[in-house]
Amino acid sequence: MAEVILRSLVKRFGSVPAVDNVSLQIPDGEFLVLLGPSGCGKSTILRLIAGLEDATSGEIVIDGDLVNFVDPTRRNLAMVFQNYALYPHMTVYKNVAFPLETAKMSRDSVKEAVSRAADMLEITEFLQRLPEQLSGGQRQRVALARAIVRQPKVFLMDEPLSNLDAKLRLQTRIELMSLHERLGITTLYVTHDQVEAMTMGQRIAVLHEGKLQQLGTPAEVYDVPANKFVATFMGAPPMNLIDGELQNNGTEWVFTRSDYRFVIDRVQMNIGEEALSSSKGTVSLGVRPEDMRLASSKSEGIPGVIRFLEPIGSDLFVTIDVDPHSLQVRLPPKTQVATGDKVGIEFDYPKAHIFNVDEENLQLL
Repeated sequence: MAEVILRSLVKRFGSVPAVDNVSLQIPDGEFLVLLGPSGCGKSTILRLIAGLEDATSGEIVIDGDLVNFVDPTRRNLAMVFQNYALYPHMTVYKNVAFPLETAKMSRDSVKEAVSRAADMLEITEFLQRLPEQLSGGQRQRVALARAIVRQPKVFLMDEPLSNLDAKLRLQTRIELMSLHERLGITTLYVTHDQVEAMTMGQRIAVLHEGKLQQLGTPAEVYDVPANKFVATFMGAPPMNLIDGELQNNGTEWVFTRSDYRFVIDRVQMNIGEEALSSSKGTVSLGVRPEDMRLASSKSEGIPGVIRFLEPIGSDLFVTIDVDPHSLQVRLPPKTQVATGDKVGIEFDYPKAHIFNVDEENLQLL
């Protein structure tokens, strides 16, 4: 096990920065999720840590040692890939044993290590099979077993569940977390799936266009997003954003639109006076679908028109046009509404956010 530190890490491909000045400190034993859309730099960060790519600048420190120029084979890391990367002509046993045999371990030591990993991941009965004879979930467990037998300092996992169906993803997700609890090995886990990030990560590092957008616990990232990108990337449906003006009438701060206004309670919304003063003018109000509700009268709240209903059993998601935006509101499943209804929308003020023209959350300024 080991602490991993990235200091001002940069990786450029030509003139394009795939990783742009990223700094992270991952404590010994932490499960950190690198989350973001395709092309955000998350997999490149793993490859830099593994030594499969050379950093343009910055430092990578593992267990107190600078490893920028250390050969990948000497970094004592184990990487698990999306496509499993199993040798098709080898049995499961040989696949799991391969890194140990390459390291010239004794036959008895290899057998003991493979047996222990196979028991842990419940693949003992498959040891003499070829990968093609296994399901996707079984192959992923073989890939994990091969990583475990090396007893690495750090696990690097690059979207390991992407090729599994929904049921297997859930099952394997639980197995991975159980495995981490037992082994306590520092893990960096890459995914574009926010559900995986929210349920697995002790902390989440959200990336976009090579830059670190926010680092925090799942609750911190979801409840207090640092900027509009994080606000709309986290959550399904994402946070609603409504453009308006931030004004001061001499005694109070007001969010105003042509059809709606509300007085900002700085205490309830946890926004400082200085943040408000520096953000006067065009802003965006952000509220999650679950924090909105229909007003008792269409003349109250933000006026809108229902355009689409999505009943999903446990909830009813309603798309409401609020010129020029379309908002999504989560309602109880039996709510009596219809397309074309004119409604008013209310929201929980303590759970609302205001983003300035630079897309920053005023709560964090």
